[in-house]
Amino acid sequence: MAEQAKLTIEQKKELIEKKKSEILLRKLIAGIILSVIILTGSMEILPGFGFIAERYRFLILLFLTIPVQFWVGLQFFKGLTVLFRYKTADMNTLVIIGTLAAFAYSTIVAVFSFFPGIFSKMGLEKIIYFDSSAIIITLILLGRFFEAKAKGRASDAIKKLLRLKPSKAVVLHDGMEIEKDIDDVKVGDIIIVRPGDKIAVDGVVVEGMSDIDESMVTGESLPVERRKDDPVIGATINISGTFKFRATKVGKDTFLSQIIKMVEEAQGSKAPIQKLADIVASYFVPVVIGIAFLSFILWMIFGDNHSFSFAIIRFVSVLVIACPCALGLATPTAIIVGTGKGAESGILIRDAQSLEAAYKLNTIVFDKTGTLTKGEPVVTDIIVIKNKIISNENELLFYAASAELRSEHPLGKAIVKKAIEQNIKLTEPEKFKAISGKGIKAEVKGFEINKGNYGFMKELGVDIEASKNDIVNLGRQGKTPVILSINQQAAGIIAVADELKENAAGIVSSLKKLGLKVIMLTGDNKNTAEYIAGLAGVDDIMAEVLPGDKADKIKELQKSGNMVAMVGDGINDAPALAQADIGIALGTGTDIALEAGSVALISGDLSGVLKTIKLSRNTIRIVKQNLFWAFIYNIILIPIAAGAFYPAFGILINPMFGAAAMAFSSISVISNSLRLRLFRLN
Repeated sequence: MAEQAKLTIEQKKELIEKKKSEILLRKLIAGIILSVIILTGSMEILPGFGFIAERYRFLILLFLTIPVQFWVGLQFFKGLTVLFRYKTADMNTLVIIGTLAAFAYSTIVAVFSFFPGIFSKMGLEKIIYFDSSAIIITLILLGRFFEAKAKGRASDAIKKLLRLKPSKAVVLHDGMEIEKDIDDVKVGDIIIVRPGDKIAVDGVVVEGMSDIDESMVTGESLPVERRKDDPVIGATINISGTFKFRATKVGKDTFLSQIIKMVEEAQGSKAPIQKLADIVASYFVPVVIGIAFLSFILWMIFGDNHSFSFAIIRFVSVLVIACPCALGLATPTAIIVGTGKGAESGILIRDAQSLEAAYKLNTIVFDKTGTLTKGEPVVTDIIVIKNKIISNENELLFYAASAELRSEHPLGKAIVKKAIEQNIKLTEPEKFKAISGKGIKAEVKGFEINKGNYGFMKELGVDIEASKNDIVNLGRQGKTPVILSINQQAAGIIAVADELKENAAGIVSSLKKLGLKVIMLTGDNKNTAEYIAGLAGVDDIMAEVLPGDKADKIKELQKSGNMVAMVGDGINDAPALAQADIGIALGTGTDIALEAGSVALISGDLSGVLKTIKLSRNTIRIVKQNLFWAFIYNIILIPIAAGAFYPAFGILINPMFGAAAMAFSSISVISNSLRLRLFRLN
């Protein structure tokens, strides 16, 4: 009991689903065994049945069919509840009415076989259809079993994530290391993680550093370095060092739990195309029941000898062959497999509507900073102005980075980072002073260092006219020129910019090849926007747009008849992400990135945008194929089942063969949906 109490909600759900699957399998096995016996007994090919008097053989078959009809086929009785309580019908209604009609007629024959005179008076034929009833139920249950297996395989991504959850955590309490169950960890607990351990919950590093394998949630194959104040994600794996972190999110609030919840909701939701199928089915079922009754009446009136047996079998055949199981499976199986495939690739699709909407997109709007670009400044150009002190790039970087060594300014950090990458040994600056909006002053190895913008240099009286063209050209390229002077002499220019992501141009090109219009939306000035757009291959730009106005720009595009996707980082772009028909949020697991968009790309890789479009198009293509075959199947076979071709061509369908065809139709729809698992998103 104690162990049962410790089960998580996800584990309890899995146990319930496992139990349902086991019961379904037991019923299926029982149905198959009994159906085989009933079929061979009905055809008198089972050893011993040929020596039993007909009336006793009928009675034995009746008792063998009862458990199939009322236990194996119990779930189909929901169709009667729907019919009588809600005055509507579903696919279960067709199955249960059809099989009950066959069972009831056969039961009457079995009972009345002890009173032979009644048959001639009632015009009944001594034919039983227990085999039809049993085999129909078993075959349809086989289709349901395959459906359950398909859903199980489609949800493998969730199950894998669940299995990755650690069960224990080492918590530091009053200087002592205590091992706790994962469910007992609280926000604020300090947790110790050693090499090879799984990180228990989400948190922030407070001491130490390490490389962490985050591939299971971000899709990035390379480990990432985490040090003090960096975030860590629960269930990821610590590779190298030992560190301590403070738990910030536990239980259902962790990033992994949010992923699982989003995927489950997406797989359980209905796309508009599925709702359309449901509406069609709600009309289709009553029409089919009407056709079944009409065929029964017409065959009773106009059929040879007005045979009740023949008429009832036409009635049953129509109901069974028209069971819209394939129609009901057409959309949900494809949606389940599609969202599962997306989750495996780090694409979290919030709901089925989003998956379908992505198929209809004709316009993609990209934010610039952090989306098309890397989102952090880097050194792009180093121009040396030779003098008595400076003669090469490394010397220029030494003085510039040393002066900025303790600076918190992003441009200064970018220069320091570049120097470290070049293995330049820096020295602590003296007399450091930051001048807001202009630059800095410092002393390095006895030299007076001034570093800042063009206006700052002019103010200090530094002669930089010879480099003015370089400064202007760098500005046109969207780069920020940082000018360095040493002892009042111009020493060089270091350009810093937010670089385009390596694959941005390729992704934009691929999207355009798919027929999509690509637009860049940014708050940057027009020159910078045009330069970055040119590098990325984006033809249309919307520049100098404030964050609060981005959503209005999306509205304008929508009013022009465009189906718009907005791609952003999920923070400044949240209103635009929410306004767009599809909001695709890039990020490495921030709450905003998950909540703002209808699609979240966990790794932050732009290729996820292309993958989302391809996944949507392939999923909807599979859905349309499924719906086509489901409808064609019914359109062709219903008239045959009703006996429309019997008078002219002698063509009929036995209910058993109808059930087999229906089961095959359902299996073909499921198999077609599972083809999505083989689809390569790369």
